[in-house]
Amino acid sequence: MPNFDTSSLQAVVLHHVGNKQTDEGYILSPSPLPLTDRLQELLTHYFIAPFKVEEYYQLYHEDGLENNAVYQQVSRIFADESDLVDAGQRLAALLYEACQHPNIKSGDFFVVLFRDVQLNGVTMDAVGLFKSENKEHFLKIHRGEEDWCRQEGARYATATFDIETLKGINIHKLDKGAIIFDIQQEEGYMVSVVDATNRGSDAIYWKDDFLHCIQRQDEYFHTHETLQVCKQFVAKELPKQFEVSKADQADMLNKSLSFFKQNEQFDMDDFNRDVLEQPEVIDSFRQYRRQYEEDHAMELPNQFDISENAVKRNERGLKSVIKLDKNFHIYVHGDRQLIEQGEDERGKYYKVYFQEES
Repeated sequence: MPNFDTSSLQAVVLHHVGNKQTDEGYILSPSPLPLTDRLQELLTHYFIAPFKVEEYYQLYHEDGLENNAVYQQVSRIFADESDLVDAGQRLAALLYEACQHPNIKSGDFFVVLFRDVQLNGVTMDAVGLFKSENKEHFLKIHRGEEDWCRQEGARYATATFDIETLKGINIHKLDKGAIIFDIQQEEGYMVSVVDATNRGSDAIYWKDDFLHCIQRQDEYFHTHETLQVCKQFVAKELPKQFEVSKADQADMLNKSLSFFKQNEQFDMDDFNRDVLEQPEVIDSFRQYRRQYEEDHAMELPNQFDISENAVKRNERGLKSVIKLDKNFHIYVHGDRQLIEQGEDERGKYYKVYFQEES
């Protein structure tokens, strides 16, 4: 994860970008914002706090990276800080061109230069691109002149109060953001992306149409995708091809998750031996993974370093739960041999063995 503890907010340029489909236009600023220490603190929190997932992208273009317009402008900023204003204006124009869907909201667009950001033990600059689309109502209380007095040992005052309604940005809710780190330029930089409003037919414009970025195929990506293959194989394919119970499926999910939590590296041969075990299941999984790769236009390696953060992110989705009608849920955490399934005159049942009750 990037570390901004020792970084500084070097400069911020603010523009307003409307919806091109409805011909709203865009408004450009000719200079950076004046920044007080307090404003720097608040803006840094607003920009940085939402970036919590160790999932990185890279800028790209089908006809060559040099044709990615965001890449061109960000590279100018990294090369010469004095280009921030002009490059920021061009980025605002590019964003406006991407706002073609009628549901895309207009918003304030920040172009930011960070100094001395730590990423993977390396200190570097970073460019932040942030868009605020949603405004919230706030109350500002005005207090009139106070008339202080003391009565029975207590000090109190009388004053008139007034409330003003304001509309502005909630600094705890960033709508869209991208931080582009000045590292691995030849590969399209390392890019961290936030999109809090990524639903609906207008969702793709931030990542796809404006940034034009794709996810990096690093250890986080490989861990996440392999866990997704495991989850979908156990849930969908395994019961199609084999006679398995819900308890068997839960057991295999537990073994898969334990394998990723207990090892620093993924090795396909070790996974086959420790988790899949049976040759026919191994062969079925191999075919399913190959089809998954084709469907998602990727190729997963047989060996890679396991990302602990990717495992934690996927852990909830791999919870092993047997749902019985609307009456009971059985959470399976361990030994499959402690669960028996059967049927008698009253219906189907599970028998669970345990040592202690808590």
